[in-house]
Amino acid sequence: MREFSLSAKAAAARRHSYWQQHGTTLAGLMHHHGTDPHLYLSEVQQIDMSVLAPNPSLRAAISALPGRKIVFTNGSRDYAHRVTAALGLDDLFETHFGIDDAEFVSKPHASAFEVVFAKAKLAHKNAAMFEDDPRNLEIPHALGLKTVLVGPAKITAHIDHQTNDLTAFLTTLMEPPDAHPL
Repeated sequence: MREFSLSAKAAAARRHSYWQQHGTTLAGLMHHHGTDPHLYLSEVQQIDMSVLAPNPSLRAAISALPGRKIVFTNGSRDYAHRVTAALGLDDLFETHFGIDDAEFVSKPHASAFEVVFAKAKLAHKNAAMFEDDPRNLEIPHALGLKTVLVGPAKITAHIDHQTNDLTAFLTTLMEPPDAHPL
C-alpha cells in the first residue's frame, strides 16, 4: 500500500494477482517492479510469533518419523526458523531452506526445487513433501516424491494424500506398515 500508494482493497487485489501468476507476491513484485527481495522480506516477515504456541502433539508426531526432516518455504530461512522455534519444533529439522536459498525463485517453479533439492542432497524416491498449496506439489510429485496436501482437499493427479489434521496424519504413519498411507 505504502510503496505504490494503493488502497487496502487495491493492494490485496495486486497481492492476490501476483501470488496467482508468480507463486508468491514477492516474485510478482520482483518481476514487475524490480523489488529488492531482501528489503521486502525483512519488512513483511516481522511478524509477532507470540500468537504461535508450542505444539507437543505435533512435535511427538514429527519426532517419531524416521529419516531426515527438512523445511522448505517460500519465506526466508530466518523466518522458517522463527516459526518452527515458536512452535517448539526447530530442533527436529536437519535444516531450513527458504526462498533466499533458492536464489529468490519461489515454489512452484521447477528451478526452486532443483536448487534446494540439490543443496539438501535429497533422494527423491525416498522422500515426501508436505505443502499447503497444491501448486507446489506438482514438481515434487513429478520428481518421484510422495506428496501430501495439508489443507482443503483438491483432487489432482499430483497429490498422493490430503489431510486437514497433520498431527493425526503423521501419527498414522507410525502404525504398522500395512496400515499407513505412505
